[in-house]
Amino acid sequence: MVKNKTENEITNTLLALEVAALERWGKGDPYGFLEISDKDVVYFDPFIESRIDGLENLTAHYEKLKGQISIDHFDILNPCFQGINNIYVLTYNFVSFTNGKESKWNCTEVYENKEGEWKIIQTHWSFTMVNEG
Repeated sequence: MVKNKTENEITNTLLALEVAALERWGKGDPYGFLEISDKDVVYFDPFIESRIDGLENLTAHYEKLKGQISIDHFDILNPCFQGINNIYVLTYNFVSFTNGKESKWNCTEVYENKEGEWKIIQTHWSFTMVNEG
């Protein structure tokens, strides 16, 4: 698929936002994601029973995780962008490494451009299936 210059600029911007937030996350700082999340964000991950609605509730959840996460390094694999107008969906496989242990995830982020600023309006994290040989 050939992207035009504007699409390339958007996808580069969104990937940079995601990488910067993940870098902070890996140092125990969840505020990178909170700063790029919309006030009406919705959030799913496999460690919580139900969806989290709104930035205020996500902030309360992340406060419990502050300083608890440590990632030596990570890779974003297979990033895929699908977008129209002011909404873009980013999906990717996330692999993190901590103390020699590897953790694999799937991530979907839905970004909306509101008043010239890209914000996450929906996040979904899940485990990547592990094939036992």
